[in-house]
Amino acid sequence: MATINFLYRSTKENANLILRLLFRFNETDYVIGASTKLEVSKDYWNKLHKKNTKDADLRTKQVDINKDLNEIENHILKAFNTTVPEEISKDWLKMQMDYYYNPPQKAKALPLELTKYFAYYIDYRKHELKSTSVQKFNVIKQKLEELQKIRKHVILIKDVNENLKKEFVDFYKKNNYAQNTIQRELTFVKTVCRHARFSGLETSPQLDGLRIDKAKVEKIYLNFDELEKLENIEKDKLTDSLTNARDWLIISCYTGQRVSDFMRFSDSQIRIENDKSLIEFTQKKTEKVMTVPLHSKVLEILAKRKGKFPYAISDQKYNAYIKVVCEIAKITQMVSGSIQKETAPKSKIFRKETGIYKKSDLVTSHIGRRSFATNFYGIIPTSLLISATGHSTEVMFLNYIGKTDTQKAKQLADYF
Repeated sequence: MATINFLYRSTKENANLILRLLFRFNETDYVIGASTKLEVSKDYWNKLHKKNTKDADLRTKQVDINKDLNEIENHILKAFNTTVPEEISKDWLKMQMDYYYNPPQKAKALPLELTKYFAYYIDYRKHELKSTSVQKFNVIKQKLEELQKIRKHVILIKDVNENLKKEFVDFYKKNNYAQNTIQRELTFVKTVCRHARFSGLETSPQLDGLRIDKAKVEKIYLNFDELEKLENIEKDKLTDSLTNARDWLIISCYTGQRVSDFMRFSDSQIRIENDKSLIEFTQKKTEKVMTVPLHSKVLEILAKRKGKFPYAISDQKYNAYIKVVCEIAKITQMVSGSIQKETAPKSKIFRKETGIYKKSDLVTSHIGRRSFATNFYGIIPTSLLISATGHSTEVMFLNYIGKTDTQKAKQLADYF
């Protein structure tokens, strides 16, 4: 069950109202918000909107605004009731508001075939989808086109049901895709189908119930002892390129940022406030403006480099170098994880394969962000960690580091 309320959250005298969606799922309360295009004055909203009045003009205004609010509320609740709760997020709510103000084309003008609707969906959301998301949708579209060739007839939107899910899973497994890839890409298919349903097209009554379980993935990170091993590698064991990559790895583990962000760090982004060094930048993926304090370990690296960050390198080189660096640091215990392997010699087709590997072989550019979140969880208040990593919710953050409600309860018990 979901509820909606509207808030005036601006310091300005006139502003658009904020819609707030509240719901409970899996014993967790969620609150997400999005802006409406309904502008009112602060004075009206706080003093006059709910006031009993005989003033005809004010009464007419109250009725008109309530009518708009009720229409928005009904629109969002209708969409909520046809969506799986796991998929409801801030981006989802923004998209529903966009549908409200910019309704999709009439159903008769829309494609009925799934792959063609993928193309329509990408075009419809071209101004809000990031390039990485467009690429994901296009990749899935290509896979569906391959599946159509095998089944020898097209997939209609209304055909996305349990039978098609089985064909979908069989196709992905035959091509050696990992369980979580199958699960994630089925979610993308459902998102497109729900958009089609919202646009007025027929979908299967089984659509919302289509699910694939996620496989448990070990959360690989570098603990403080391992970070100390990296710091203490003897200078003559590292080339300049490896030293540069090692320093970036340590920086990432103490700032908690993605490689697309920390590899763009520059001394010009640093400012000093109250004797504390802060770095300000805009996250590439989320477009959030971030201000993050620089840990003493990062400042040590800057000091030895005369105030400069290491030089930027490609993601590919960085991933290769940090594996070598961790090997040299003897971070080589055998652990469970997944690595990309070529399906056949010279095939140039790579798939994730789960097994037991040296930890150094499992290190990728993402490990710094997870190491920061995991190492400082329970030391730094979670709300502050989330502000540093840029996660949207505590649930997302805890899932990211692999913490459960039981672990939270045990941590709470330590204070009793």
